[in-house]
Amino acid sequence: MALRDVKICLLGDSGVGKTSIVWRFVTNTFRENPGSTIGASFMVKNLVLDSKTFRFQIWDTAGQEKYHALAPMYFRGAAAAIVVYDITKESSYRSAKEWVKRLRKHGVTDAVIALAGNKCDAEDLREVSAKDAQAYADSIQAIFVETSALVAVNIPELFTSIAQRLPPINDNSVDNDNTVNMTSRTSTKSCCFSSSGSSTAKNKSTIEAILKDVY
Repeated sequence: MALRDVKICLLGDSGVGKTSIVWRFVTNTFRENPGSTIGASFMVKNLVLDSKTFRFQIWDTAGQEKYHALAPMYFRGAAAAIVVYDITKESSYRSAKEWVKRLRKHGVTDAVIALAGNKCDAEDLREVSAKDAQAYADSIQAIFVETSALVAVNIPELFTSIAQRLPPINDNSVDNDNTVNMTSRTSTKSCCFSSSGSSTAKNKSTIEAILKDVY
């Protein structure tokens, strides 16, 4: 089966749920109070789409401001970036836009960008409208989806949408079994009462490496 390595970095403020999104995708479980990421953590998950296996190498970066200057070392060479904000915190949405600017400032212009409005299960606390976020995503040609790591809404769809947006490359042949199978036609699910935008497992997951505090 054709295998493609895909480096993905998750960016966004501390507390928006980046680690929870990764954990839900890789293990299909939710971790309460995972704590702040120090530097970055690294996990791997395979996804099968149209007879191709995408091996996502996922870099979950720290959101604290003291680590922002070092973020470029993680998203350098990334094929995709997921910029996450919390729909209940408008300030995190403004920060998401700043993360997009940082990506472009550091030359990450060809990567697929996905804007993920997380915690859409907390509809009663919403501060960021899906309509506004969709309009912004359209303006930067990004994928947009609202997610909930807590109740497992649109997490596989987010990564599938990224796989569908990647430019084609020459295939390599390899056998592997750490996979989640998805169909090529992907649509996002409505999260509680919100509307989501453009479309984006026997789980066998491995934490390949977790960076310690190297700063």
